[in-house]
Amino acid sequence: MAVIDVPGYVAELKDHAVDHTFHVHDERHFVETYSLRQAWEVDLHPEEGCEGPLDLHLSLEVDPRVLLAFEDAVMALDDDDSPPDEFHFPLTFTWALPPLPHGPDLLLLATELAGVGGPDLPLEVSAIDSYASATDAPERSLTIVARLRVSLAQVLQGEEALCETLDRCLAVSRYLLERAPGWLGSE
Repeated sequence: MAVIDVPGYVAELKDHAVDHTFHVHDERHFVETYSLRQAWEVDLHPEEGCEGPLDLHLSLEVDPRVLLAFEDAVMALDDDDSPPDEFHFPLTFTWALPPLPHGPDLLLLATELAGVGGPDLPLEVSAIDSYASATDAPERSLTIVARLRVSLAQVLQGEEALCETLDRCLAVSRYLLERAPGWLGSE
């Protein structure tokens, strides 16, 4: 029997996101047959973003070696001991916007988003310029990524709620939704 119910944790995470005014639209679960690595992917967005253009993608990666090592550490504990906080799964939030005819200045956007995400939600801002042909103007697609670590010890003890993280993700989503019409040229 597993020490941590990972599918149950993902279900709780989705319910928690709904409590923080996100809509969950899709969920995928992948298992590599050779290594047994798993990935859960959830597509969500704020309630006011149902019509687009923002996509938010949550991904939790499960390394079976980390999970098994954590289970071994927990089984070796006495009843009164707390599990060590040295086992983590990567959790990634990825925001994406469609090609933006009037894309933002990336340095300015990164600076502004650093204030929105704060030190607990470090954000990477990147863009890709695509050219349909050599004579066409570039189309800039924007991506923002936040990489976090989920503590297995906190999940086991029921302490990994991610309230602050989801609130900050909501603030980042709303920030992007407010500015997207100008970047898309639809204002």
